[in-house]
Amino acid sequence: MKEVKLVGVSKYFGSTVAVDNVSLEVNKGEFFTLLGPSGCGKTTTLRMIAGFEKPDKGRIYIGEVLVNDLPPEKRNIGFVFQNYALFPHMTVFENIAFPLKLKKYSESEVRRKVKELLSLVKLEGFENRYPRQLSGGQQQRVALARALAREPDVLLLDEPLSNLDALLRIELRRELKNIQRKTGVTAIYVTHDQDEAFSLSDRIAVMNKGRIEAVGSPDSVFNSPRTFFVARFLRYKNIFEVKVGKDTVELFGRQFPLKDLNVEVAEGKMYVAIRPDTLQVYTKPPEQIGGDYIALEGKLVDKLFYGSETEIYVNVHGYELITLVSTSLANTLKVGDNLYLLVSKKDLKFLTP
Repeated sequence: MKEVKLVGVSKYFGSTVAVDNVSLEVNKGEFFTLLGPSGCGKTTTLRMIAGFEKPDKGRIYIGEVLVNDLPPEKRNIGFVFQNYALFPHMTVFENIAFPLKLKKYSESEVRRKVKELLSLVKLEGFENRYPRQLSGGQQQRVALARALAREPDVLLLDEPLSNLDALLRIELRRELKNIQRKTGVTAIYVTHDQDEAFSLSDRIAVMNKGRIEAVGSPDSVFNSPRTFFVARFLRYKNIFEVKVGKDTVELFGRQFPLKDLNVEVAEGKMYVAIRPDTLQVYTKPPEQIGGDYIALEGKLVDKLFYGSETEIYVNVHGYELITLVSTSLANTLKVGDNLYLLVSKKDLKFLTP
């Protein structure tokens, strides 16, 4: 069952196209993330679903209801803002109770529900504190509890962890996902952080310049990018422009038959991406090379230390390839050394511009 559906939705701010003909479907109970850099249209899309912005074109459905002309309070959504937007003059209890009182719950029901939500977000004993007396992580939990108090059909979250320090963000990711699983609420989450998106989501839509460039499970989006932008944004550090001929492609100074690479790509300009972790490094020529691998020879030009791993840069016929090796191996290498790389043909990702 589709909980949220967008059909050809566009939004303009003057001559600026903020969202450009976006169509997507979010399933009931799903954790769906809009991922992309600042200015790509993800927050505007979220705000249109919430009713804070009205689309200039297209249709938005929540359940079976067309909500284009419904105000936010009529959409039964919960919204967690980036800055939490808690009422500073209200206690934790009062903040969470606010939407319950608007729904005319009895005092006993308000107390019961707030107690349940405080337990859910692990803030028992904090009900009499004010927002100024809470840490950023605690404020985020109060904002989440207040949004859930409405018993929304859809929970919308606009970069709720971005103002927290790195370690706290990692801790709260898991808690947020567990809360979503326990409640079963449909969640649409906005972030520019790839790690957040991959760890939290059932499915991801990658946005760029107001459009969706990829949508799918975290695994499929990460392992099968189809455009230059998606690969670059997902930190595929080795991306090279290539010229595809009728039957061959020139790569690393060599011609490869397309049939040997087992790809079907259009003739003309394309890109090839290789994840650093898929390159195998040898200090001597590999003795056995199967037909599924391409062997490359180059020179070490730089290395960067990252604790137990070191990033190394290898020049292969003018192409600079980046990969990771153990620091113990890197310590035996010096700039100028000959190195040999193996890459599986299946790990060559052909991309459109």
